[in-house]
Amino acid sequence: MHDLKDLRKNLEKYKKKFSERNFDFKTDLFIDLDNKNRKLISEKENLEQEKKILSKSKEKKNFEKSKKISQKILAISNAQILSQKKLNKLLHIMPNLALDDVPIGKDEKSNKLIEKFGNIKKFPFKIKSHVELGSDEIDFDTSTKLSGSRFVVLKNKFALLERALINFMLDVHTIEFKYIEISPPLIVNEDVMFGTGQLPKFEEDQFEIKSESSDQKKYLIPTAEVVLTNLVRKSLIENEKLPKRFVASTPCFRKEAGSYGKDTKGMIRQHQFYKVELVSVVEPKDTYTELDRMLNCAKKILEKLEIPFQIILLSSGDMGFSAEKTYDIEAWIPSENKYREISSCSSCGTFQARRMGTKYKSKKGKEFVCTLNGSGLAVGRLMISLLENNQNEDGSVTIPKALKKYMNNLDKI
Repeated sequence: MHDLKDLRKNLEKYKKKFSERNFDFKTDLFIDLDNKNRKLISEKENLEQEKKILSKSKEKKNFEKSKKISQKILAISNAQILSQKKLNKLLHIMPNLALDDVPIGKDEKSNKLIEKFGNIKKFPFKIKSHVELGSDEIDFDTSTKLSGSRFVVLKNKFALLERALINFMLDVHTIEFKYIEISPPLIVNEDVMFGTGQLPKFEEDQFEIKSESSDQKKYLIPTAEVVLTNLVRKSLIENEKLPKRFVASTPCFRKEAGSYGKDTKGMIRQHQFYKVELVSVVEPKDTYTELDRMLNCAKKILEKLEIPFQIILLSSGDMGFSAEKTYDIEAWIPSENKYREISSCSSCGTFQARRMGTKYKSKKGKEFVCTLNGSGLAVGRLMISLLENNQNEDGSVTIPKALKKYMNNLDKI
């Protein structure tokens, strides 16, 4: 969310920056809604002041006058609540602004390649996809009977591989990089979803939990970013307690609205998948150093597993709603002969902190923190890349050295 005072003062700047995010900022509508709302607030405050003065008088006529003013205040308050809702409806769907070093463009065509790592193997045999390598132990037929399309049942050594990857990544991030491991709830309320920017704009992508007993909607988390970032919601953090760094492994649940027809085969795009998520909460001055640190933490996983990958700086039109700058890490998928996203590491500036009401004590007083998030990594896509990059001609898969102790010291599966 943006600073309303700054938005009022710099309308043309925001209009330009919003256009870079593919958001049509209707300035006339904003000005009209904002002016009407401010007028109602002013009228209400003036009447409250008038009532306060009258309340000091003991004259009977002033008592009647005060009663009429109270009725006016109530009517204006109700009108202002409706007015604020209309204004919020616009404010809450405004995306974060891209930083100046972010490439300007409408979509992924304007993304910028930063660097490549690792050597792509040349296989002397016909490559198999992860679906073929998994045979009946990466089981889509059974999952379709259980849940429908875009789910999977993993069996035997492939279930072990999923667990091994999660434990390996958690150990790297907690032991080497000192993230604090969290085991969070998988169901959250709408305030929490609003805090990180999933609501209200992306409600159609979320799995809502139906409940008759709650006055608030509840949702399955689309990513652990939602709960990890909101661990500090509505709080004032002591300066010396920053930075805060959290990591969690959770299932993630997404409807993938708008993606039907894309990646329908295999495990690339699922309604339910595991992901190891990294979240940092920092002082504004440390934001971009922290983004580089987070990116390096995610990269280290692929380096240890010896999987080729590349780093992409996303364009203004390809970034997520809450991001001001995003790096994607894309792992090499041999069967597709291309790189596929396996992690996004994003700085959100103070955008989420404003939505959550999270500040820290600085030398200047109370200021909003900055938040960052990144996949460290997406487990399903990591498994796909690992299986395909380490396949052998007989259909077996060699276990990378760094992962063996997590796989009961198996050499192959």
